Amino acid sequence: MDALDLNTIVQYDFPDNQYAKDIFTKKQIFLHHTAGNPSAIGVFDYWKTNDERVATCVVIAGKSKNTTDGQIVQGFSSKYWAYHLGLQSELFKKYNIPYQSLDHISIAIEICNWGQLTKTDRGFETYVGTTVPESDVVYYDNKFRGFNYFHKYSNAQIDSVAKLLTLWGKTYGIPLAYKGDEIFDIDVRALKGTPGVFTHCSVRADKSDLHPQAEVITMLKSL
Repeated sequence: MDALDLNTIVQYDFPDNQYAKDIFTKKQIFLHHTAGNPSAIGVFDYWKTNDERVATCVVIAGKSKNTTDGQIVQGFSSKYWAYHLGLQSELFKKYNIPYQSLDHISIAIEICNWGQLTKTDRGFETYVGTTVPESDVVYYDNKFRGFNYFHKYSNAQIDSVAKLLTLWGKTYGIPLAYKGDEIFDIDVRALKGTPGVFTHCSVRADKSDLHPQAEVITMLKSL
């Protein structure tokens, strides 16, 4: 894997009031997907329409005729923060863990991806009724978070994630060693603020990002 060329990252003019410039020690990295179309620019366009400071510092584009597959778009520096986890205090109480705002101490990556799919007569449908080609579908025999079918993360997207993780691991001293398949379910280590790489599923029972695609796991194990 080649190192990330910072000159290839597209800089988005994201308003200062959409994220917080308070600096905290970064301990964790969380992986998300957007449950939306391939446009990383479109994600930032949407985020800046509200005043909730919900965002991630980078979004990785998907493939379409209008987007470059795997393109990294950055809205603000990884040293700052915005809300991206939607933490629920009840979950901390369930595991007898003191609540803490993990948004402050974590960096997040959003991957443009439709998420769960439903197989119909029209093909593999997203929740908004569009379809995904069968070649871009992952099947889970035993289901994942209630669904058999998910939109596949592309090789280019996975490569961009790997490059970002490698960069941030070195920059912030965050350990990248794979923590096991537990990161695709509620993981008490994530809730406790344990340093490392986790998914949104690690802290939210109602989310399905990321789904445990084999290529993603292989990438994470290689870091």
